[in-house]
Amino acid sequence: MQIHRPSASRVAGAAFIAATATAAVIVAPLPAAFATPSANAVISEAYGGGGNSGATLTNDFVELANRSTAAFPLDGYSLQYLPASASAGSLWQVTPLTGSLPAGGDYLVSEAAGTGGTTALPTADASGSIAMAAGSGTVALVKGTTALTCKTVADCTGDADVVDLLGYGTAVVREGTAAPTASNTTSVSRAASLADTDDNSADFTAGTPTPTNSAGDTASGGSGGGTGGPTAPGPFRIHDIQGTTRISPLKGQSVVGVPGIVTAVRTTGSKGYWIQDPNPDSDPATSEGLFVYTGSATPTVSVGDSVLVSGKVSEYYPSSTAQSVTELGSPVSTTLSTGNALPDPVALNDSTIPDAYTPTNNGGSIEGLTLQPTVYSQDFYESIEGMRASVTDARVTGPTNSYGEMFVTAKPGENPTKRGGTIYGGYDQQNTGRIEIVSADGTTPVLNVGDELSGTTTGPVDYSDYGGYLLAPTAATTGTAVDNGLKQEVTRRQKGDELALATYNVENLDPTDSDDKFARLAKGIVTNLSKPDIVTLEEIQDDNGATDDGTVSSEATLKKFTDAIVAAGGPRYSWRYVNPVNDQDGGEPGGNIRQVFLFNPQRVSFVDRASTGDASTTAVSVVKDRKGAAHLSASPGRIDPTSTAWNSSRKPLVGEFRFQGRTVFVIANHFNSKGGDQPMHGRYQEPTRSSETQRKLQAEEENAFVDSLLDADPKAQIVALGDLNDYEFSDAVKTLTDNGDVLTDLITTLPAAERYSYVYDGNSQTLDHILTSPSITHYDYDVVHINSEFADQASDHDPQVVRIDVKDCGFKGHK
Repeated sequence: MQIHRPSASRVAGAAFIAATATAAVIVAPLPAAFATPSANAVISEAYGGGGNSGATLTNDFVELANRSTAAFPLDGYSLQYLPASASAGSLWQVTPLTGSLPAGGDYLVSEAAGTGGTTALPTADASGSIAMAAGSGTVALVKGTTALTCKTVADCTGDADVVDLLGYGTAVVREGTAAPTASNTTSVSRAASLADTDDNSADFTAGTPTPTNSAGDTASGGSGGGTGGPTAPGPFRIHDIQGTTRISPLKGQSVVGVPGIVTAVRTTGSKGYWIQDPNPDSDPATSEGLFVYTGSATPTVSVGDSVLVSGKVSEYYPSSTAQSVTELGSPVSTTLSTGNALPDPVALNDSTIPDAYTPTNNGGSIEGLTLQPTVYSQDFYESIEGMRASVTDARVTGPTNSYGEMFVTAKPGENPTKRGGTIYGGYDQQNTGRIEIVSADGTTPVLNVGDELSGTTTGPVDYSDYGGYLLAPTAATTGTAVDNGLKQEVTRRQKGDELALATYNVENLDPTDSDDKFARLAKGIVTNLSKPDIVTLEEIQDDNGATDDGTVSSEATLKKFTDAIVAAGGPRYSWRYVNPVNDQDGGEPGGNIRQVFLFNPQRVSFVDRASTGDASTTAVSVVKDRKGAAHLSASPGRIDPTSTAWNSSRKPLVGEFRFQGRTVFVIANHFNSKGGDQPMHGRYQEPTRSSETQRKLQAEEENAFVDSLLDADPKAQIVALGDLNDYEFSDAVKTLTDNGDVLTDLITTLPAAERYSYVYDGNSQTLDHILTSPSITHYDYDVVHINSEFADQASDHDPQVVRIDVKDCGFKGHK
């Protein structure tokens, strides 16, 4: 599954981001850390309950303080977080810092948002997306932005880059004794004296969170735009603030009396309003729009007001890899007049949006590059950040999600699919017409791919960490929602001599899920996939889901699912799988996801062959019987499960099946996710796809196994299928197929516009695959679109099926 985290930016509201570290049993107490006391920058407060049940604040945060009388530069420093009980696979999470910590002042670092809370943090001085635990954890202020590698107190103590360290609750890594346990409603705060005794329990107490930024703003927010400002314009205009790059030349400065017309007001989530100068300059690179952030305070201005706004210029970063939003914080405004006409919107269409996507900087930040809005689409959107823009008769390419986000295209002819989406065909083939729609007043209509916002949809241009540039219309400025009647697909039933194999990622299925989810997934198997003979399932969780208590069996999950299939009119499927080692296969912590074979025993039989060792950790191999026929050493078995290629990731499940007297080898896959990759719309270009390194290693492992099968029997019938979490054009998939010489990726046999099983950020793309060995020459392959294009989904993936014609294709298995 490609990770689509709900937006943590203020654009899209609050959302919970699940931590991915696994837990470990602490077998012995460790000595406390004693870092050298800091004479200047220290961690002064930490809060991990943001947006949780009972919380008022929407975000986690960490606050720094300066004990000295001189400003402390933070460029090149980072804030890092480690779970309280870090396992060998746990990683420090990093939020880079910029700017400086004022003498005797504070510096606020905003982290992940949750789904609850009513009060936003004041404008953060730096922002990340770390989901801190509410009760316990370790936070470090680090000289450098490379993730720490220490996991023990001794190692962290010896790291000279650690400036200050706070362990709270049950944190193993801490200074002295850990600070008290925090909660959804309490933070841990250093004493007002900012004393640093190298004992967290002595230096910190638990209490009400009090986030404060470098401007002295607190969580009560600034004014809603209220009174008290100047009555004459100051020296700066909006285009002076926006400048010709992505970063304001006035960042960190206070400005007075900036004139503009209020063009939109955001009344949900973190609140604020947009202003635009009706008298633009002549430079197309400088935007004339600006967001004014009022925090938790409801704006007191109205659309059409002519205002003079004073405040502090800042760059809001939704995450460490995102681009920023230039904004004014802690605002005070004066309303000069009301009911003014709004500036005309910039039309977004083929003639205004460049075809080239973004400039590059050898993987570095593009923030300092001068914008070229007539050359690159991302520069174009940045050059109108905060300004009114519009799309006309916009086709939906990414369905509305539960966070009120959807994608449309402003270029209707750009790589369309037959069902109304936009196909993503290569790293160098970005779809520049995609733009996200997130209403400013919570009224985003619920639409599917291929539906339309008829007429004109108008709103200010903003930016979201998990979608890129967007329009923020209101109900009054959103086009008419048109349902174009997208229907779920139904594939045909296999014939008597056809072996039907399908793959379906069922998205973290466990017995605690609703009966409706089970019923809908079962309908997908029975009706839409027409009862395949073999189904490989991905993301089957253990019998109590995310509860992390050592349970690894999935018997209850599969019993409930197969019962639902029978209730939907399907066959009584049997199943086979291998339990993962607890907490070693990644996914949702405690869930122990794995691949599973479902098969219809009335049509196919499974060859059960016990492993000679622990099936979870013993590698399956290829053996020959006395007649020279190739078989598996264990069935079901796992491909090299102790290889580092599979660290914190699902190991391929291999099984030997018999169909009409013939043998077929099936490999069920779920490669590691794309979590950790830099976004395609972020500030680092070209983005680093760090997760692909592991997938390529996994592909090499599986390719070697397939080679061993074909060495034993060049005519072996092999079907490898599942969620590879990568595209057909990726290095990982090319490695797995050996560029098509060893396995054929069936998605490549379809027309380019049909190569997708997943919709992400408005791109229809391929993550799921079915691959076949050379001896399988006659087949009928189908991606069955039932989820990814719809706002209401049973899973975020579409299943797919291949029907192999035994009689006509020379499917000459062992008899």
